[in-house]
Amino acid sequence: MNIAKKLNTWRKYRETVNELGRMTDRELSDLGIGRADIRRVARTAVGF
Repeated sequence: MNIAKKLNTWRKYRETVNELGRMTDRELSDLGIGRADIRRVARTAVGF
């Protein structure tokens, strides 16, 4: 994987973590995600 692709993947990961982190516990629960699961969900979403 080249550097540009790695940086893009990292950026998408951080955006996903930040977006999920701004959600309330109720919103996360509606999606079936616990606050402790945010990083794992973000890694899976971007293909880490």
